[in-house]
This record gives sequence, structure tokens and C-alpha cells, in this order.
Amino acid sequence: MKSLNFADWLERRWVTPSYAGWLLLVLAICLFGAATNSMAGWLYVISGISFALLIIAAILPRRSLRQLQLERFPIQPVSAGEDLTITLRLHNNHKEAKSLLQVWDLLPSGLGRPQGKAIELVPPKNFYQWSYFQPTQKRGVYHWQNLQLRTGAPLGLFWCRRSQVVPAKAIVYPQVLKLQQCPLVDAIGAEDQDRIYSDRHYQAATEGMTKTLRAYRFGDPTRLIHWRSSARFDQFMVRELEVVTGGQELVICLDSGALWQAELFEQAVIAAASLYFYAVRAQLNVKLWTAGAGLVTGGRSVLETLAAVQMEESNEYELPRRIPLLWITGRAESVEDVASYSRWLYFAPPGASSSPRSALCAGLTVEDDKDLSQQLQRPPNFSPRMVS
Repeated sequence: MKSLNFADWLERRWVTPSYAGWLLLVLAICLFGAATNSMAGWLYVISGISFALLIIAAILPRRSLRQLQLERFPIQPVSAGEDLTITLRLHNNHKEAKSLLQVWDLLPSGLGRPQGKAIELVPPKNFYQWSYFQPTQKRGVYHWQNLQLRTGAPLGLFWCRRSQVVPAKAIVYPQVLKLQQCPLVDAIGAEDQDRIYSDRHYQAATEGMTKTLRAYRFGDPTRLIHWRSSARFDQFMVRELEVVTGGQELVICLDSGALWQAELFEQAVIAAASLYFYAVRAQLNVKLWTAGAGLVTGGRSVLETLAAVQMEESNEYELPRRIPLLWITGRAESVEDVASYSRWLYFAPPGASSSPRSALCAGLTVEDDKDLSQQLQRPPNFSPRMVS
């Protein structure tokens, strides 16, 4: 192990002999010893040529890595399970071509093993571009910075390796489940209609209100054609209706300040992302809350927050008050503090005997051995008990 570490240190600092280099070095020493004993001139010549070849082979790899510069392109975010597209560019700023090179991208352990590429030739004052696809398994924000250039050119007797610091950042979003329905979100605020605004009655009342008229385009429904205007302008005119968005507020709260089981926490993050985008499609004024980031809104910001969130975060932000919450937790006792106009989503650890109960509001218990998407589309486990 120590010899391997020394060889690695030698390759990074200077050069290290390859197997062929060691073999030639031993052969040159043996020839020199035989020449000393036999005083044969031809043995001196062969050993001298061998030593000279070794010296040249040790100098040239270091020179081959000079005036080479690595560049990294920005990495576009992906969802867990998709492939990251990582693109590197090797610039040759020298007047001579560079050949027989290796480029290594030292990925963090959470992404996978280091990725390498053999490059046959980089023309002078030109570049070589390399792209590869890295599979992802787990959400997260990954940072790394080390790229390595390695070569044994031109003789392959010595290896030389140099590192360059080129920072990289890759964001892997949590998976977002496509929910067809979610009674847990749909029923939020039903018990407190005086305080919580809803857009559904208003939208029904304004259905059919015309905002403007425009020319017919292929694919427009014929029911929207305004026949009187079409006859006047001698072309089909269609109505554009008012679009009314919902006003009901909802905050999806992830209990990231608590201790979770690792697998349950990852499922809770997926649930938070899926419920957020379901609420967006339902035209709710929805936000995300975590203990470390506070209130976050906007699809991209929410996904980045959920990609970076960790359990047992410091509670730097207080929970919002007087707003309907969807409390996502792994602590059964915490659902007792959820208000009547809110809901809870409890991730039960394996072997849990019963579901939590709240006297004020309904909720849903997620079991770890069942499909998460199907469970999120179920009605709440029970209705809240009425309190006099």
C-alpha cells in the first residue's frame, strides 16, 4: 500500500516509471554491470543508450502536459434517475500538437466513479471537446473541482499526471410523481371557508366571459367561434376567455429539522415535490417551507431547495401562522399541533403499530412498503373529530 501511495505521489509531483520503464531500467543496470565485469565496449554502448532513453522518456511526458487548459461547461439540472450531461473542453495553446493524453473527471462519491477519456491528438492552437452521460440515483447538490491530465507520451516508459482545479456544480432534483388526484390537498380549508379564499365559485361565475377576439388558428375549438364577428370580418374569429387563478393559500411544510430514517426522508422529499406541483396545477397559491430555507416559491427554486434539503437542519425559520399547512413529518406526536384548517402527512417507520390521531384535522399515513404515488391519491385516513 505504501509503495502504491509513493508511486501515486511521484506521478503527481514528477513522473513514475511504467512496467516497461522499470523493465528497461533493470536491464540497463544489468548491462552496465556486465560491461564493468567483462570490459566489453558494446555492452557499455547498449547500457548508455538505455539510460539516455530513460532520461528522455522521463522528461518528455512533463513537457507534453504544458500549455494544456481544461474548461468545463455548465451542467443542466436533471431529476433523479435521469442522466447528467457533462461536457469538457481541452485547449491546446502550444504551437505543436499534443497526442496520447488521458483526461479524468474525479466525480464525488455520491455521483459515481471517476470518468476518463483517451485522446489521440489535439491539434496546435485548437481544442478537443468531450461529453459523457452520468447516471444519477439520488437527489442532491453535488460539488467537485478536480480534473486530471495524464500521459506517457511519446515512449510510454514513464507516466506523468497533473491536476487542474475546474469547479463544477450539478443539481439533481427529487422525482416528481404525476398525481391524477390528491384529496389531501383538495380538501384543505374546507372547514374554514370564511377565512380561506377559493377560486372555484368565482371561476364558475365568470365562465364564458370574453377577454378579446382574435383570428381562428388551427386546433381552436369550434365552440369558441364568434359567428357575428366572423361574418363582419369575413373570417373566423374566436373568443379568448378570461383565465381566473385560484386565491387559496397553502404551505407545504417538510419537517426537516427532525431526525428521520434516511429512506423515509427521501420519500418525504419526493412527496413534498409532488404535492407542490399538484397544488400548482390546481391553481392554488402554494409555497414550500423547510426548517433551513424558510418559505420558498417558484418551481425551480422549490426543486433546488428540495435537492439540497437534509434532515436535522437548524430551525432558522418559524412555521407560518394562520395559513393552511400540509405538514409532512416522521414524528407522530407533531400532528397534534396541526391547526383545524390544515392537514398532515405522516411517514410511518417500519413496524409502527398505529397511525397518529388529531382532534382537529385529518391526515394520511404513508406506509413504507406500498407505492407512494397510489397512497398520495387516497382519501385521508379519517375525518377530524368535531370539537365543541
